[in-house]
Amino acid sequence: MTGMSDPRPLDEIRTEIDAVDADLVRLLSRRTELAIEVGLVKGRDGQPFFTPERERSVYEKLRRLNPGPLRDDQLIAIYREVISAARASEQPMKVAYWGPEGTYSHYASTQVFGNSTTFVPKESILDVFMAVEHRLVDYGVVPVENSTAGVVPETLDGFPRTNVKICAERYVPIHHCLVSAAAGRKEVQRVYAGSQPLRQCQAWLNTYLSGVEIVDAAPTARAVAMAKNDPHGAAIANRLAADLYDLPVLDEHIEDDPHNRTRFLVIGFNAPARTGRDKTSLMFNLRNQPGELYRALGALDRNQVNLLMIESRPAPRSSFEYIFFCDCVGHRHDANVDQAMLDLKALTLEITTLGSYPSDEQE
Repeated sequence: MTGMSDPRPLDEIRTEIDAVDADLVRLLSRRTELAIEVGLVKGRDGQPFFTPERERSVYEKLRRLNPGPLRDDQLIAIYREVISAARASEQPMKVAYWGPEGTYSHYASTQVFGNSTTFVPKESILDVFMAVEHRLVDYGVVPVENSTAGVVPETLDGFPRTNVKICAERYVPIHHCLVSAAAGRKEVQRVYAGSQPLRQCQAWLNTYLSGVEIVDAAPTARAVAMAKNDPHGAAIANRLAADLYDLPVLDEHIEDDPHNRTRFLVIGFNAPARTGRDKTSLMFNLRNQPGELYRALGALDRNQVNLLMIESRPAPRSSFEYIFFCDCVGHRHDANVDQAMLDLKALTLEITTLGSYPSDEQE
């Protein structure tokens, strides 16, 4: 290739770009034709049109093939939209999320499914679960835990109330902004925020906006809408919501932890095949006797199953009884995970596999 100090004429470069574009259009059209053919097979055999395990293998292959100068994340972002468009050609898809438009759940949905998807905002996390449960949409996207603020209880509470499964997960970096129509931070008298963003920015608020009124408003996009109608109000939000509602950003990166991120779950009825780097999520309840949880967790230890997370929530149909949720390393078809599940079944009153799915954690 000619060195940067001696570039070719601009017209010559553009002619070559036009030729490459023609090749790309031809190849993308052929790829879509093949995807439609795949869709016919899936439809005939009753297979799901969203297969996160297959997409994982495509992205990993792209990383191996990538010669640069595109970064891996740039190449994958391009292919996410290619796959999204091809999937829409196979079968149009509806995905519910905790809305309105501009929430982190909305953003996470686009990161999983791409923009050639019909996204349906819902008023609450439980509404997302119910939309999936009653087949009003194909999938739902819900937040389950944040690295700073911990678990989202509303999401855990949705599983005992429905039959949905976890099909995939996605970690999304969380970068909060203070957005407001006020001229400056000194004019802000109220901050609109949900409980999770509030906890994630508490130290910043204590330092720079100590004493202001905190108004509970969730999700993020609703907080922005409320702040826009309040000349002395501000909201904790992401830049996507600020742009959608045309509200200026007063301060960026106000999250207390620069590595702050939220884990989102894709819920539906898939049963993804094992990839070799998977997670399994469980839900179980125990007899009200001393040492029951210790013995239950011993089933994981004996089978060398790594426990990633455990939380308890009140059982929806019983008073002062609890359901335990846990995430483990491995797929339910792995021998050690399968044996641990059998051992747990003998130790619990009831156990439900919420799903085995590709891990979004990068090695």
